[in-house]
Amino acid sequence: MLLRARIVYPVTTPPIEDGGVIVAHGRIVALGRHRDLSEGFSGERVDLGDSILLPGLVNAHCHLDYTNLARQIAPPGSFTDWVKQLITLKAGWSYTDYAESWLEGSHQLLDCGTTTVGDIEAVPELLADVLPATPLRVTSFREIITIRSSRSAPRMLDEALADLAHVPAGRHRPGLSPHAPYSTTQELARLTREACRSRGWRWTMHVGESTEERDMLQEGRGPMYDWLRPQRPMEDCGGLSPVGWLERAGALGPELLVAHANHVSEPEASLLASTGVQVVHCPRSHDYFGHTRFPHGLLQRAGVSVCLGTDSLVSVRSPRGTKPVLSLFAEMESFARSHPGVPASDIVAMATVKGGAALGFGLESVGVIAPGAHADLISIPLPEGTREPAEAIVHHPGPVASSLIEGNWVIRPPRHG
Repeated sequence: MLLRARIVYPVTTPPIEDGGVIVAHGRIVALGRHRDLSEGFSGERVDLGDSILLPGLVNAHCHLDYTNLARQIAPPGSFTDWVKQLITLKAGWSYTDYAESWLEGSHQLLDCGTTTVGDIEAVPELLADVLPATPLRVTSFREIITIRSSRSAPRMLDEALADLAHVPAGRHRPGLSPHAPYSTTQELARLTREACRSRGWRWTMHVGESTEERDMLQEGRGPMYDWLRPQRPMEDCGGLSPVGWLERAGALGPELLVAHANHVSEPEASLLASTGVQVVHCPRSHDYFGHTRFPHGLLQRAGVSVCLGTDSLVSVRSPRGTKPVLSLFAEMESFARSHPGVPASDIVAMATVKGGAALGFGLESVGVIAPGAHADLISIPLPEGTREPAEAIVHHPGPVASSLIEGNWVIRPPRHG
């Protein structure tokens, strides 16, 4: 199949005016000027009109099973209070509630251009039912929380690995997610790193998300410390930052994707960079909690690769009378607002090729248009008068015009056929 668009935006190479992409057997075979690719081509042709054709977006951090909890918790004064409210809401949900929420989230992602997602799975029983129902390319990070549990870290890890046997082969990948330093143990973090490294998997953890986590671990005080003191041993609290906690556990390494890192120091950023850890930032969630400005410049100068995610809709603001949706376009636009000095092309890379690399797909496989890459592609209308395609992508306001995953139409273009 030969796709033609007014602009092909490969991400890692310059945009192509009146561009074309040839797709076969689920992979990209060639890209270039449409007229050049057309010569001698005898297969199906699809003209996408005045559009931008770009790689499918890569959402590196999401909680699909919380989608229908949107707008259930007002922005809190305390991160710890928010966690307590979330636990209460989750306790009232059934398996059906979680499954419907997961599927609704997957539909929202597809409508808004995501083709690959790193999903934190709190209800692993869902996987056998929901994964076959979506064309998304999913890495399922099985969440592990040790507070209030009498089971040992090795046993909890074995249980998580058994749950991941439900992840079907093909587009879907398994992974692990010890929830956070405040809700797990250093032993579990170390064992998780060893298990993932031996299997070639990625793992992820919420780290440096709030000042209350830092106060608990570094100072041995604060609302999170007071709340969790009856629920977990506190020997690891006092004297260590969240990143220092991971270092002490022997858990830092290139298999790890840190979610958030909202509160990190310069030495911590250097430590993340030197160990190959990557970071996923969720701009709208960051805004919801009113955190201080995300340290993108600090992380970038240290050499840490930063990609984007949506987090869950529980922590996203929306205008009164409306519900938010899981959209990486909205995350890109939010990031651009908060970081006006970052070029639009860099922001697009954070939502595509950098996310693919963070999830372990490599730089030439997902989130890029290049020969041999997966044929995961989306198109959006090209606004009249556009001079910089990356700006149009970052500020695109709504659903995509078309979407392909593994060379198969998920959203057919208006001009298809």
